[in-house]
Order: sequence, then C-alpha cells, then structure tokens
Amino acid sequence: MKPADEDRIAANLAKIMAMICIRNSRLEDLHAGTVPTTRTGDYSDVLVIDAEGREIPWLEAAHIDDAQMASLMRDIVNRLFTFHIKSDDPGFREDLDRWMAVAGRWDDPVLDQAFLDAMASLKSRPNS
Repeated sequence: MKPADEDRIAANLAKIMAMICIRNSRLEDLHAGTVPTTRTGDYSDVLVIDAEGREIPWLEAAHIDDAQMASLMRDIVNRLFTFHIKSDDPGFREDLDRWMAVAGRWDDPVLDQAFLDAMASLKSRPNS
C-alpha cells in the first residue's frame, strides 16, 4: 500500500473514531449550556462566581470536576473498546460508512508533535 493511501485510511479512521467515540459521548453534556460572552476574545474578561461568592477568572476555573472527568473517560474508553470489538461486524461497518459521510467533511488530521514529545518523555520516567 502506498504511504498516501495509508495516510488517507488513518485520517478517516481518526475522524470516525473521534466523531462516534468522543464527540457523541458525555462530552456533549459538558458542551451543552450557555457560552459566556467575551469582548476580549480570550475570555480574560469573564469571571465565574461560585456558591461561596468567590470570583474566579474563567481561564483559571476548572470547567469539569473530577467526577465528570472520570465519567467522560469511562464513556470514551467504553466507546473505543466497543469500536474495536465491533469493527469486523458488517452492520457496524455500515453504520460507520453512514457516519463517515459527516466525519469526512472534517479537517484532515496532522501529526501532533506535542503528543509525540510527551510520549517520548514517558520513556525516561520510571513506572509509577
């Protein structure tokens, strides 16, 4: 197989997995709601006021709590697991083809150098 074909297949796989395993997950619950207005464009002019009356700059506020993060990660792991287990099922593949019509319009992915660097740095760390 030509490298360009491998890249195209990997890009399509990444897009469809991102759409059905991550985007259409509990992440949608976190995305729902009112988006605050910012006049600066970077949200440095937005504050969160908590139940104690503390004013927390938007850029310093946690946007999901530990329980929400754990729930999101469980959901994503379960969806990725299901994707891999069902990837040979003809009915599942037909569903993927239909979703790919939407995901195929997304921007093509690029190699994430920061991710590769982070993975490489893990090699030098002792297992914990």
